[in-house]
Amino acid sequence: MMYQIRDNRLWIDGIAAETLAQKYGTPLMVVSESQIRSQIQTLRDQFLNRYDNVRAAYAGKAFLPIAMCKVIEEEGLCLDVVSGGELFTALKAGFPVDRIEFNGNNKSLDELKMAVENGVGRIIIDGVDELTLIEEACRQSGKRVEALLRISPGVDSHTHQFITTGNVDSKFGIPLHGGIFEEAFLKINASEHIDLLGFHFHIGSQLHDNEAYLQAVGVLLQIIEDMHGKYGFRTSEINIGGGFGVRYTDEDDVKPYSYFLDPIMEEIEEWSARTGIPRPTVVIEPGRSIVANAGATLYRVGAIKEIPGIRKYVSVDGGMTDNIRTAMYDSRYESHVDTDAESEEMVTICGKCCESGDILIHDAIVTTPKRGDLLTIFSTGAYCLPMASNYNKIPMLPVVFVKEGKDRLVVRRQTFTELLERELL
Repeated sequence: MMYQIRDNRLWIDGIAAETLAQKYGTPLMVVSESQIRSQIQTLRDQFLNRYDNVRAAYAGKAFLPIAMCKVIEEEGLCLDVVSGGELFTALKAGFPVDRIEFNGNNKSLDELKMAVENGVGRIIIDGVDELTLIEEACRQSGKRVEALLRISPGVDSHTHQFITTGNVDSKFGIPLHGGIFEEAFLKINASEHIDLLGFHFHIGSQLHDNEAYLQAVGVLLQIIEDMHGKYGFRTSEINIGGGFGVRYTDEDDVKPYSYFLDPIMEEIEEWSARTGIPRPTVVIEPGRSIVANAGATLYRVGAIKEIPGIRKYVSVDGGMTDNIRTAMYDSRYESHVDTDAESEEMVTICGKCCESGDILIHDAIVTTPKRGDLLTIFSTGAYCLPMASNYNKIPMLPVVFVKEGKDRLVVRRQTFTELLERELL
């Protein structure tokens, strides 16, 4: 087990959380490398080894220190990046460039030049005006690129509006109405610099139902059929995104990968048999589902403020600077307090930022904490470190990987001096 509670003290992958907190300080992100690798093995069992001609590209936006790039490389996955910074990280890590896929809705010319010059495996084209930039990057480098065209399938994924990406009103992908898609397809397919392999969609994040996936796949298969019939275009590859939901609390109805992917593959296989169109390579983009539950954040309890009859606030030495998901998405988490107390109470766990919205957990049931106690929030592996900030000039927290009783620092704590390195007097 990744987590164990012994005498009300938390252990992570065989190491006492208190030992890690004393060694590295708090706040501290602890990530179980064992859990990451175990989850990737589950993905292999339920998808990669079950079907021929499939791939998985880890969505780096969820969590992408250099050390994570190395784990993903060793596990044989591809890597999806969405910015020049993520691409640069992958290149510095020595990640195999042909296994990198470059996504994003507003790639700059400089970012595309970096991608083309280094020979990334795929560029996911998000809009027709991106074509001009890609062609310029190709001309300057004397290279061609392989690409997928991202569509907006127009389905409701029934998740938080801020993490819905496949509906009609979205900044991502090419809409399918008004003739916009077909015009973009024809321009991109005719480009002398681009080998268009097929299509991409991503409908949202933290999904617990497969209905929207199946609807989106149905839309995509119709597009493939139409482009084949009209223009003789053979789709050799499709990317159906990720967004597989994970457990944060007992309220989350978590499904295995097979719940989503088995019916999708069945639908694609049946369509191929019916139409006679060869099944393309199927690519998925899991991110959160690989890393979310592998992470936990350790804090020290500081000020405790009780408003009689209203609320008890328990402040910790981090907050929205290392986890803004509660403020943005009203996310829910579970927690643990290392303490000798036996009683439990309802508290609101808040951070140290000068912001009323700096809340980590509303109405948490915890063992009664006191100043100096170690408080852990679970399942912080995804979208916490990547969305961290220096609000209030608070330094970025460090990251430690743990595995089978051993720990290693993979991101060091930012110093006050480093906070000011970019500033000029």
